[in-house]
Amino acid sequence: MTAQHNISYEKPGKYESSRLEKIHNVIFENSISGSIAVANEIAALIKAKQKTNSFCVVGLATGSSPIKVYEELIRLHKSENLSFKNVITFNLDEYFPMKHDDIQSYHYFMNEHLFKHIDILPENINIPNGDCTIEESLIECAQYEEKIKRLGGLDFQLLGIGRTAHIGFNEPGSHQNSSTRMVTLDHLTRSDAASSFLGLENVPKKAVTMGIATVLEAKRIVLLAWGHNKAKVIQETIEGWITTKKPATYLQHHPNVTFILDKEAASLLTRVNTPWIVDSCEWNPELISKAIVWLCEQTQKSILHLTDKDYFEHGMESLLAIEGTAYDLNIKMFNKLQHAITGWPGGKPNSDFQKRPERSTPEKKRVIIFSPHPDDDVISMGGTFDRLVEQGHEVHIVYQTSGNIAVSNDEALKFAEIGRVFNPENETYSKIIEFVNQKNNANADIIELRNLKGQIRQKESLGATRFLGLPDHQVHFLNLPFYETGTIKKSPLSQTDIDLMITKIEEIQPHQIFAAGDLADPHGTHKVCLDSLFMAIEQIKHQPFMNDCWVWLYRGAWHEWEIHEIEMAVPMSPNQVLKKRTAIFYHQSQKDGVMFQGDDSREFWVRVEERNKDTAEKFKALGLASYAAMEAFKRYHY
Repeated sequence: MTAQHNISYEKPGKYESSRLEKIHNVIFENSISGSIAVANEIAALIKAKQKTNSFCVVGLATGSSPIKVYEELIRLHKSENLSFKNVITFNLDEYFPMKHDDIQSYHYFMNEHLFKHIDILPENINIPNGDCTIEESLIECAQYEEKIKRLGGLDFQLLGIGRTAHIGFNEPGSHQNSSTRMVTLDHLTRSDAASSFLGLENVPKKAVTMGIATVLEAKRIVLLAWGHNKAKVIQETIEGWITTKKPATYLQHHPNVTFILDKEAASLLTRVNTPWIVDSCEWNPELISKAIVWLCEQTQKSILHLTDKDYFEHGMESLLAIEGTAYDLNIKMFNKLQHAITGWPGGKPNSDFQKRPERSTPEKKRVIIFSPHPDDDVISMGGTFDRLVEQGHEVHIVYQTSGNIAVSNDEALKFAEIGRVFNPENETYSKIIEFVNQKNNANADIIELRNLKGQIRQKESLGATRFLGLPDHQVHFLNLPFYETGTIKKSPLSQTDIDLMITKIEEIQPHQIFAAGDLADPHGTHKVCLDSLFMAIEQIKHQPFMNDCWVWLYRGAWHEWEIHEIEMAVPMSPNQVLKKRTAIFYHQSQKDGVMFQGDDSREFWVRVEERNKDTAEKFKALGLASYAAMEAFKRYHY
């Protein structure tokens, strides 16, 4: 396929052709740099149209993917005088039924994230209408199509992609010739939106969407995809066959389309995931480790059983040419994984540091475990937490947010009613009960309800940390302000948040920091909390105590480190697995139908036990020792 691309992305990003890829794509280090590049392309198009006194007709997307693009366009408007007076926009979709002023509506979303911050003319904004009858919608959809055609079609279409490979709300089964219409939403699409609507039952079952044919008629298309959750669908869309089961694959037909990806979203592309099978590659230690683990999976052999023939037959002969025999490679990889396994996460006293992931000195360390929500510590690293306490380290648990939004109203109502029984004169309980009973899900929680929900999570956390033997004075609740909005939508991370992190780190002066490195969190709090840590470290890394501080990242309930990425694996006995489960059970408000668990119906304790067991099984399959379960960590170097 020949393609022309309006702006060259090769310099800021990375594009390398692959015989398996059917869509031009560029990989950026992160979503911020990718978003800025896309915003600059849109800005250049707007300016070019202004020079010819022409309208710039732009199709826009909603969801989390384009938010940074819109932020950069706003910055260009305010700081560099980019005008939008010649811009006419057409949004891809809207839920049905949905009032325009509902905070879940895409009318509200676009106004909040873009339109009210720029000088676009209101009459130039077009968004499908979800606040009408089905009969009226049929007429309006036809009018939407006609207006786009009357303007000569879309000059530029910005897209995101759903995990069903939908673009707009064109779900699996959508035809290539489809136009703007009403559709029924896929269950997975609704599950992904459930957190924003405070539960799957509140997510509309229908939507109005621009059609596949309308999108494909755009002169230029750019699709954004960020994060691990999008990796599988991106690989299938770029490398797979065109099929109605994955509507995004229709984009293979378009002559001027680019997918803008971050490293995580691109991670399953063949040239990224297994480059040795498509072309020659530059071998580095991480890629060698990844390739050997992959080879074990392909051959169903343990590391020490791999032969020269196995390497040759799976496209890895160039590795042997550089590294020597299979025997040498196998021993090196086996030792690397073996040295990552330790029952001493704080370092084993009087041990050879070269053969262990952590230092042996100081023998007793000060440790901070940062937990984004008030249960991530025990869910993600409860066994390691227990081991650190038992081995005499000074462990501090720091809960970064209150987690109040994850407590259901029914759970809060129960506590408020109990409180009123014991203190009927307290007006706070009556106010909470009245609010909950009359609550519209679109409203933010009142401060009294937020405080009660926060206290529920806090006391549950203390129950778990006491069970694991930690004194209360070593448990800290930061309640970072970015989180405290009372709604799913959070405030931007601020210096106030970072200062709270810095103060706690400076107070404890840790030798070890454990933090959540899970970027697959469906509501994004983990990523913001991790950013707050990285920003705090950047500001204080020159202080003397930081020279002795190592940072270890764990993954949350949605994802685990790949075996080749793991730098410390802490094994757990069957008794420790049960002890970890009990600690998780102290978080009663997060059991039995937790609000934000993504599309995985298993409770957190079930999925994390199975994940820890699976990690141990993978080590066993590679020829390492057999354990009941393992928790995994990767070191962050600053």
